[in-house]
Amino acid sequence: MQIILSPAKTLDFETKAAVNTATQPIYLKESEKLIKELKKKGKSDLKEMMDISDDLAELNLQRFREWGTPFTKANAKQAVFAFNGDVYEGLQAGSFTKKQLEYAQEHLFILSGLHGILRPLDLIRPYRLEMGSKFEYDGKKLHKFWGDKVTAAINETGDNYLINLASMEYFKAVQKKDLKPEVITPSFKELKGDKYRVVSFYAKKARGLMAQYIIRKKLSDPEKLKDFNEDGYRFHESLSDETSWVFTR
Repeated sequence: MQIILSPAKTLDFETKAAVNTATQPIYLKESEKLIKELKKKGKSDLKEMMDISDDLAELNLQRFREWGTPFTKANAKQAVFAFNGDVYEGLQAGSFTKKQLEYAQEHLFILSGLHGILRPLDLIRPYRLEMGSKFEYDGKKLHKFWGDKVTAAINETGDNYLINLASMEYFKAVQKKDLKPEVITPSFKELKGDKYRVVSFYAKKARGLMAQYIIRKKLSDPEKLKDFNEDGYRFHESLSDETSWVFTR
């Protein structure tokens, strides 16, 4: 099984990574093309394009200006340890053993507006560029720019199943009609009154928890995912269908 996750807006480049092993992003040359265009943008452009505050626009203006290759452990950090949002709180990559991290490197992809696809140990420099931003390269929105590359990388794994734990915004970059593996999309809902609802904060953390569950158990059979019971979640058969699996609590 291959797993896909979204990246996080929050970054941690202060804490030392849990391991020294590092790899280079697969599509770094394409990232350099995007950065070349982004460096032409002003603060007001970034604010409008990314729908962010003045302070965040200034921060990311500086990030784009400082961004450059080669990536080394002195100026970059492994993606799975650099991202620091709700999903990664659930993933808890810092607690993985060497073998579990090796499994994650082979079976986990992080989708990215700047890099297309990242493996956990791929080095990144600080950036913010969401897949759904208004930024275009050569007339293409980011999900179109990355679509064939992201899809090819997933197909090349040879896995029969893709566990989609990414957000809808990021999954748009996957050309589902061209995918070889079967896609299974878990979702996580809370009982509120008499209805089950998605609560964003909890759902994001649960995606990370499920990715952690797959990695720790080195699952290859998706049916085993129905045994997932972390943080009080249980598979809810009556709310699920063949490819959309609902977990509730």
